[in-house]
Amino acid sequence: MIRILTVLLWLLPLSALGQTFYTLPDGSRIQAYLAFPETGAQDYPLAIVMGGGPGNGRIASSTFESLGQDFVSHGWAVITPVSPNGQSFFGANGELVHQLAELLKSEDRIADGPALLAGISNGGISSLEIANNHPHDYRGVVAVPALANSASVTNLDNFPVYLRIGSEDQLGWAARYESTLRALENAGAVVDAQLVQGGGHRVPVDWDDLDHWLKALDSNRR
Repeated sequence: MIRILTVLLWLLPLSALGQTFYTLPDGSRIQAYLAFPETGAQDYPLAIVMGGGPGNGRIASSTFESLGQDFVSHGWAVITPVSPNGQSFFGANGELVHQLAELLKSEDRIADGPALLAGISNGGISSLEIANNHPHDYRGVVAVPALANSASVTNLDNFPVYLRIGSEDQLGWAARYESTLRALENAGAVVDAQLVQGGGHRVPVDWDDLDHWLKALDSNRR
């Protein structure tokens, strides 16, 4: 049984959402934003959507209301975690996200099967790290953007990754696009990658393109 305490609840178009505390299997607690589409379906696939920087409440809220709501409007249940200590979801914080994903499998409105990991900037890097540590527990990673190297990704055999980096990235990530792609492919990932011309660090998401990729994931799982 999931033990939750809802501390804030409001409505936005297309979804019912709330800021919630979850008690994880190891006894720790994590705060997260949760939303479901309002389509009348009985269950929805789960997307774990992480923001950049330190993943604090402000960043998590902004990510949830932008990329998270985009996923909701395309039929996904979305959970966006808030960092418990103002640090990104690497290492121990990443394992909290993994515990959260496992916990949500018992939520009535979450469809059976692995969750999708998605993230912006540090959230994209965290998504790749979590997937690398638990590749059989996730259906894929949407990284818009992310970086990787031969040390950070080693265990992604046949794992699907959707990677987008802006050609005008203000942090210089475009210069590391080729090395990131190489690292992912050397780790065994099946990568759909693109250097988005004119895109900045907050690279725009082409939802027609991403929807096509997501549907192909479902087809390959059958």
